[in-house]
Amino acid sequence: MGLNRLTERILRIRQLEEDESRRTLEVLVAELGRLEVALRAAKERERAGRNLVDASASSGEIADRIAGMEESRSAGRRAIALALRIRAAESAVALQRQQYLSKRTSRLQAETLAESERAREIATDLRRSQQALDDWYLNRMRLNNDRRHDDERR
Repeated sequence: MGLNRLTERILRIRQLEEDESRRTLEVLVAELGRLEVALRAAKERERAGRNLVDASASSGEIADRIAGMEESRSAGRRAIALALRIRAAESAVALQRQQYLSKRTSRLQAETLAESERAREIATDLRRSQQALDDWYLNRMRLNNDRRHDDERR
């Protein structure tokens, strides 16, 4: 019974570790998604800045041209910074995914161990139960034989 409690405890710990690892992975994947959305927005701002520069070339507005160039330049810098952060986030996601899979494998192994321990315990209980029934039946037979012999002696 002590071994079964120990394996059940190990299984619960492994389940908690797997859950925590999964939640961490989900957070990292969500952060990667936010970075990718921000990168798309920065690229869109960069395109909008270039479009403003193109529009100012035909209208002759120097202020629009300068604003468009600055918008395009700052959005480009942001896109470069976001691309670097995305690469780092992708690496973190890949590493966390490996850790999650490792925790999951560990939990599955503990689950298999716990199941085999439960099956062994059930088989032991069945053997004990059958032995108790056999003993009861043998005792009943002996008691009946003893009574018959007592009756024959009288």
